[in-house]
Amino acid sequence: MTSVLASEISLYELVAGSTSAPFAMQVSPVTFKALMSSLIDVLIEQNDGASVWVKLPKGDAWQNEFDRYLDQAALSQQIYCFQNQREDSPESLKESFDDITQSRLKPASTVLVSPDHPLRREYFLVIWTKQFCGLLIGHRARLAPVMREGDALAQVEDDGSEKKQSLMAYLVIDPTVVRQAIALLQPMVPKSSTVLEYEASDPMLLNQLLTKHIQRQEDLWQRATTHRRQAEMANLLQLQNEELLSTIRLKDEFLHNVGQELRTPLTNMKTALTLLNSPSLKPPQKQRYMDLLVRECDRQSSLITSLLDLVSLDQMADQTTVQALSLIDIVPGVVSTYQPLAEEKGVRLAYTIPENLPSISCFPTWLKQIVINLLHNGIKFTPRGGQVWVRAKQQGDYVQLEFRDTGIGISAGEIPKIFDRFYRVRQSIDEDMGGAGLGLTIVQKLLLHCGGSISVKSRVGDGSTFNVLLPVYRGTEEG
Repeated sequence: MTSVLASEISLYELVAGSTSAPFAMQVSPVTFKALMSSLIDVLIEQNDGASVWVKLPKGDAWQNEFDRYLDQAALSQQIYCFQNQREDSPESLKESFDDITQSRLKPASTVLVSPDHPLRREYFLVIWTKQFCGLLIGHRARLAPVMREGDALAQVEDDGSEKKQSLMAYLVIDPTVVRQAIALLQPMVPKSSTVLEYEASDPMLLNQLLTKHIQRQEDLWQRATTHRRQAEMANLLQLQNEELLSTIRLKDEFLHNVGQELRTPLTNMKTALTLLNSPSLKPPQKQRYMDLLVRECDRQSSLITSLLDLVSLDQMADQTTVQALSLIDIVPGVVSTYQPLAEEKGVRLAYTIPENLPSISCFPTWLKQIVINLLHNGIKFTPRGGQVWVRAKQQGDYVQLEFRDTGIGISAGEIPKIFDRFYRVRQSIDEDMGGAGLGLTIVQKLLLHCGGSISVKSRVGDGSTFNVLLPVYRGTEEG
């Protein structure tokens, strides 16, 4: 049976004006729904005759929660479902309510709330049994209060727009106030209805209500905690997945570059061998192709050696213990090794390493490789008549090792790229510099592993200065 509620009545104002009313609560829809669920739990477990008046927000979640009680309601119980009447098509809405009550809830009656009625902005659950009575009333103001994070109730305003807002609510178990609320609603429901006689409040039911609500809030908190942890784990997995994809992409690019770098000298060697088989080849041309073969073989060997060094760096760092190392034990030996190459090119090579410098924290093989790569680059890119210096001095907690040359220099646009794998500076002199393009990459990775750093200053035609900072050895603190 369906009736239309038309009289001006507000349950919220009734409760607010009562002398025994508790303080109003500003609650989120989640809390309001938890309170409603706790009352429904008590009603279900009591399993006794009851009269129920209810008006719920729109949404399956709210309806499904009340359905738990409706599915167990006896035919003798009185259930009155209030719904806001649509102003544009009330007849069709009445028919849909009638279909619901006929198919699901034979003991229930629906009451439509007119568009201009105060109850349109209120939601309530009123329960009346012989041993328990309760009233939960929530009111949403026309101007929504400041939203709190987590509010999830989508309210449909009179203009059809959806807004999320908290509710002003009361939870009342005073039979006098509840009876007044029923008295105001009773004229709007079918005349044949009667209210059960209220005998006395059972303290156990009140304790049960409080226990149910605490349990429900605890469940909500546990679910929220679980969801938060799942969200954090999902974010972590997403970050790890992105890092993995980035690593795979870099690996693919690295393998592609390696293939290209290995193919170039092989192509040049194959071309030289083909030309050497020409019967009309003159001795000077033959010698030129032989030199090309030697140069490309050396380039191939240098590339393979550099690749093996690059791949083994991380493994070496995990397996080797850092030790105290003196620059005077490594740098002069490397410089003397490259002295013949510098003299052959007509380049002056010199070094200054003070004997009183503190020990650094590095591996001997790593320091030797750093010096070799930077010294080799300095000589290679310095034309005849130029100079290359290696100097060392202490700077706070670091020892600075400076490699300075008067070579061809590096343009400002290329400096950020010189530490990239396989990158080679464009030459401004006729001599073929060759190289694998991995020397500076290896130097940077070695310094990263031992806690150092490298920087460069250069201008085209004025040479370059590479400054290496190596940490001073601090004993067990470095381990």
